[in-house]
Amino acid sequence: MFNNILYEKRGRIAYLTLNRPQRMNAVDTETNRELYSAMYDFKGDADIWIMIVTGAGEKSFSAGADLVAIAEETAGTERIWKWNTPFAGITREFTCWKPLIAAINGYCLGGGLEIALACDIRIAVEHATFGLPEPKVGLLASGGGVQRMIRAVPMAFAMELLLTGNRFDAKTALGFGLISRVVSKDKLIKTAEEIAESIMECGPLSVRATKEAAYRGVDLPLKEGLELEAAISYPLFMTEDAKEGPLAFKEKRKPNWQSR
Repeated sequence: MFNNILYEKRGRIAYLTLNRPQRMNAVDTETNRELYSAMYDFKGDADIWIMIVTGAGEKSFSAGADLVAIAEETAGTERIWKWNTPFAGITREFTCWKPLIAAINGYCLGGGLEIALACDIRIAVEHATFGLPEPKVGLLASGGGVQRMIRAVPMAFAMELLLTGNRFDAKTALGFGLISRVVSKDKLIKTAEEIAESIMECGPLSVRATKEAAYRGVDLPLKEGLELEAAISYPLFMTEDAKEGPLAFKEKRKPNWQSR
């Protein structure tokens, strides 16, 4: 169904791979539409609980927006170029409480880093390179790059990389908490799957409630954050899974989650 991405489902996990290695997995208009479609399919599929996002090949996760394609689309016209849908389907106007894991296999630049920032967990290979170089070409990292970066890492580091557009390596990204792990290239997807499996040992409704409480509460004062947690937790306690978890613990067995 797709030309520029690979999208498959195995068990409870969806795998989305940007598949334009000849263009460093950069995103053009068609790729953007495909990403949007896949993301909303993932969101709406009750049988899928988690997604792993990566890039094809060993060189690039994504180099971001395809600037060559953008230049070609607007050449000889006065038309201002813009996406018809939010960049990559998830950087704006996308609310989904299912977890997303970014498995960063190389260059993670511009819009590629914005895609990674829109994911909940980020792991990377040792040779991964990061950056938001938009200012170097007269643009703004407006796919959530600025707003998510200042929330993901200390402000001084965020402002240095945002204002210079310079690149940095995986060791630096790990040191500032932008990613949670650095692994060898042969262990990248396996590690992402191990994290996904650990998440799926938990109740899916509990996981989604936890993600919702975290993201909706991150900018709230503590008192309001606690009130938000209480409001989210109350309906969770009424679910079948909330009964199954303690019962399975009592019976010393794995819970049989029903997602209801």
